[in-house]
Amino acid sequence: MDEKKRIIFIVNPISGTHSKDVIIRLVGELIDRDKYDHTIKKTEYAGHASEIAAQAVREGTDAVVAIGGDGTINEIGRSLIHTSTSLGIIPCGSGNGLARHLHIPMDPKGAIHVINNGLRKTIDYGIIDGHPFFCTCGVGFDAFISLKFADSGRRGLLTYLENTLHESLNYQPETYEIENSEGTVHYKAFLIACANASQYGNNAYIAPQASLTDGMMDITILEPFTMLDVPSLSFQLFNRTLDQNSRIKTMKDKDIVIRRSREGVFHFDGDPTMGGKDLKVKIIHQGLNVIAPIRPHRSSAPPLNILQHFTDFIGRRPLTATIADKHKQLLTLNQQILRRLAKK
Repeated sequence: MDEKKRIIFIVNPISGTHSKDVIIRLVGELIDRDKYDHTIKKTEYAGHASEIAAQAVREGTDAVVAIGGDGTINEIGRSLIHTSTSLGIIPCGSGNGLARHLHIPMDPKGAIHVINNGLRKTIDYGIIDGHPFFCTCGVGFDAFISLKFADSGRRGLLTYLENTLHESLNYQPETYEIENSEGTVHYKAFLIACANASQYGNNAYIAPQASLTDGMMDITILEPFTMLDVPSLSFQLFNRTLDQNSRIKTMKDKDIVIRRSREGVFHFDGDPTMGGKDLKVKIIHQGLNVIAPIRPHRSSAPPLNILQHFTDFIGRRPLTATIADKHKQLLTLNQQILRRLAKK
């Protein structure tokens, strides 16, 4: 009989929108005890998840599973890069960008099933100004809104959209210089997002073509826009076609420098922090082992517009209805903002 693997589940009790007690109970009920000896540890302060994960690496633990959101995943992942310890995910944050890109189920039972299968793959990660990231990083409005979202008392998609749309009324785009492998370019930009994974979370695809395994980052530059552009930008963000918008410029590279006129905020995996005028961003190829399901190659998958005709239930509701509700919320918020503008 094969020797059991050691696995640690790290729980962030305050991340996301749901209690973790049910998830902890499900882990105890569903984990494959023939394959794993498991322990569960709760974080007690900021940075604690990194410390637990680093200790797990030193002890030769086979896998560390994050029960939390992208912030918790970032804390744990940065301690596992360039080690033989794999990262597992039971997503329960407000965005779950990395889990969604990896096609890890959003329901805990499905995520535990993925862990029981134990299929491992190696993905890239990025570094901005010395901070590792696994999904996205950026400057401009997305960093600014990350700061606002972090201070919000509420979580979830609608809160993020409300902050985004309302704050966009007064946000002033900046002029940036991007030094890449081909030279230097200048953009007046609303935001610049550097993506290892394709989305921020909540199926908001800021870089629809991004891959976790190609050794490259996808850079998305959103140029200044008017409120009349918001409905199409919002729709394309969730419809995985943002790169087709005329306000969007894209590039791929392994290593860039973003220069701005003054110090300010940037974000990594949604966590905001302050940085200098010059920010170095790079991708490290094949630096993190993750537990994830096997998916068909993108080119073999049917187009998105065909997939939307199939029923993919979330609870008792089809995916198409869920998408329609998101778009309806977006349009309602857009109409409210346009009415406010008309009164000015």
